[in-house]
Amino acid sequence: MNGAAKGRDLTQGPIGPALLLFALPTLGSNVLQSLNGSINAIWVGRFLGERALAATANANIIMFLLFSVVFGFGMAATVMIAQSYGARDLPSARQAFGAAVGFCTILALGVATAGWLGAPALLRLLATPAEAFDPALAYLRVIFIAMPASLLSVMIMMGLRGTGDSRTPLIFMFVSVGVDLVLNPVLIRGIGPFPRMGIAGSATATATAGFVSLIGVILYIYRKDLPLRLRGGELAYLRPSLAQVRMLVGKGMPMGLQMIVMSASGLVMIGLVNREGLVTTAAYGAAQQFWTYLQMPAMAMGAAVSAMAAQNIGAGRWDRVGRIATYGIVYLLLVTGVMIVTLLLFHKPLLALFLGAGSPAVPVAGHMLLLASWSFILFGCAMIFFGIMRANGVVVGPLLILTFTMFAVRLGFYRLSYGALGADALWLSFPIGSGTTLLMAVVYYMQGGWKKAKLLAPPHEEECRETIHAEGEPAGRILPTG
Repeated sequence: MNGAAKGRDLTQGPIGPALLLFALPTLGSNVLQSLNGSINAIWVGRFLGERALAATANANIIMFLLFSVVFGFGMAATVMIAQSYGARDLPSARQAFGAAVGFCTILALGVATAGWLGAPALLRLLATPAEAFDPALAYLRVIFIAMPASLLSVMIMMGLRGTGDSRTPLIFMFVSVGVDLVLNPVLIRGIGPFPRMGIAGSATATATAGFVSLIGVILYIYRKDLPLRLRGGELAYLRPSLAQVRMLVGKGMPMGLQMIVMSASGLVMIGLVNREGLVTTAAYGAAQQFWTYLQMPAMAMGAAVSAMAAQNIGAGRWDRVGRIATYGIVYLLLVTGVMIVTLLLFHKPLLALFLGAGSPAVPVAGHMLLLASWSFILFGCAMIFFGIMRANGVVVGPLLILTFTMFAVRLGFYRLSYGALGADALWLSFPIGSGTTLLMAVVYYMQGGWKKAKLLAPPHEEECRETIHAEGEPAGRILPTG
């Protein structure tokens, strides 16, 4: 398997240390990304005020929703790559990677164009406060211009993790964050020869960082001859066949819909928060910064257990899959628990970084954190179970669970209790929804039906040719459809 040595084999050796060493760079990347967003929020909040911070809170929810449209295909490709890599089939891993990159690039261009044109309607749909509407629109439209580069960069980094390489994504997250941190205050304030751009400057800095990171990671992949590099005839993999698109859509769409469900729930939530007034919206924007950090261990560990489990499933090592889930939950509980305790103990000075010590939004945000923060432990554990099941291509069950808990349970609780609890119904809906999600995830995982799903890894190229010729459908079954 030429070039495979530059990835990481996650099917051998002790599970606990291997999972931790694989997850830590991913966690580092996520923390860096969140730190970048938080520092940018500090610049926006302190330089431009609560109005601008409320604008970014509304804009970021929309961006997360649109990123989700493409992100699911990246998750599906990661599983396909990891299963192929675990089975020692590097050509199939490259084929899956090329198809995902080509397909997601086209899709990202379409989503970015639609988002740029539809940004005003989206902000009106959210009932964005009038004071925050114009800066939110300016921020969104700049971000949309850079969206294809950002999505392609994420897709490439997810593919690298499928080969067990979580170090390279960390390197280029450092690059992206460094560029963004330097340019943000410069473009917001107009320091030196640069024009004073206000909130659009923050978006421009983020966009520039995305382009720099993308160019850098592509050059690095070829310079280091990493396993997923495409050369010569392999570049044809960037033109996905109909069967590959069918596979990516069939498995990627439910994975993306999981994120879309979360995003749509967040859109509804921000719309409900907006109705509580500008102070509450600004407080929510600050609280979201900390909740982003609390989700980082779950996202990193969920991605790590999914990639590790996928490699082991591809190698037929089912005996290791259950232990991967156990270690993932233990690590998650330790890290997230410490983070929540620290946040609640020091929330006032931390919130003052975003809002200023005298802001009326500080006590409102502190109350939100107290009621909702601990729910991220429950939700994180559910993500571990979903990550293990996703490693075998099982995506519909988790999607249905999330749809039910995020809407019927979380929003249902809000509707039923708002009259008695007021705005507290919003914050308490977080632990109610997360607890229900975890309970249903455990039941679904324990019943074991998810283990019977077919592998996502494509067959070898020669086997594909034989299948095509035998059944007479060119590209009809290059990838399994199960």
